[in-house]
Amino acid sequence: MNVRTLCLSILYNGDATGYEIRRQCTDGECAYFVEASFGSIYPALAKLEDDGLVTSRSETQDGKPTKKIYSITEAGRLAFVHHLSEPLAPNMFRSPFLLFARYAHLLPQELVEERVTDFLNEFTNKREMLDGFLGEHGTNAAETWVINYGRAMMEVAENHLRSHMHELITMARAEPKKEAAE
Repeated sequence: MNVRTLCLSILYNGDATGYEIRRQCTDGECAYFVEASFGSIYPALAKLEDDGLVTSRSETQDGKPTKKIYSITEAGRLAFVHHLSEPLAPNMFRSPFLLFARYAHLLPQELVEERVTDFLNEFTNKREMLDGFLGEHGTNAAETWVINYGRAMMEVAENHLRSHMHELITMARAEPKKEAAE
């Protein structure tokens, strides 16, 4: 899935500004699908508009710049469904934490323990965010299925980390103990 398709997916559910689309890609329900920056969203929206798949309108705001609101067209809805029908690209999983874990043996135990704990807390917060999505957005069977899939994947990872974090901490480099002052 590319950024154009991601924009169409968000607009399929309702009108949005570029900022709102970006927020859906970072903090909202689309945060787990495809990474999209402002630098990729706005060119994608411009191309979608040129292709007649979305339209835009300007809305003035008191004391703020005018905002541009995008809407999907019927051609855009058809194009979105067509994109969904195409073969899927392979899933990608990247994790800066896994790079850190790969080289934990080079780092002090205290740092490894701190980072593992921070990562576990962050992971737990993200899983709880999905729990919140279920209450807010789980209005149809497909949305509920996707949210439950994400929750299950995160729960397995969280359980593995809780059960095995001590191994990662133990393999870290122990700091030499400082001699007591004589």
